[in-house]
Amino acid sequence: MAVSFNHTIIAAKDRNESARFYRELLEVPEAPSWGVFTNVQLSDGVLLQFAEPPVEIQMQHYAFLVDDDLFDRAYARLSDRGIEHWADPQMRRPGEINNGHGGRGVYFKDPAGHAIELITRPYV
Repeated sequence: MAVSFNHTIIAAKDRNESARFYRELLEVPEAPSWGVFTNVQLSDGVLLQFAEPPVEIQMQHYAFLVDDDLFDRAYARLSDRGIEHWADPQMRRPGEINNGHGGRGVYFKDPAGHAIELITRPYV
C-alpha cells in the first residue's frame, strides 16, 4: 500500500473560528464534524481537525500548496483583512510575498497563532 497523509489535529483557541478561517482562506466546503473536533477537508481528502486543548498552545507550522489563482484570492483576503504577513519565515520582510522555487509564497499566523505558509510550487 502506498503511503498518504490522512489527517492531523490542530490546536485552536476557538475551534470553530479556526475552521472557518481555513475554509474561507482555502475555499473548501464545510465537512462533517464530531465530538471535540471541527473538521475541514481539503480537496485531496486530508482532514484538518480543530480542537481546543486544555493546555497552552504551542505554535506549529503548516504549509499548503495552492494553485496560482487560489494564491491570488487568498492573498487578497489576507490583505483585505489586514492580516500581518511576511515573505520569509523569519518575519523580516513584512507585507511582501516571495518568489522562491519558481513560484510564490507567503507566511502569516492563523487565529491560534500557528505559522501558516501558502506556496504555489513545491520545494522538491
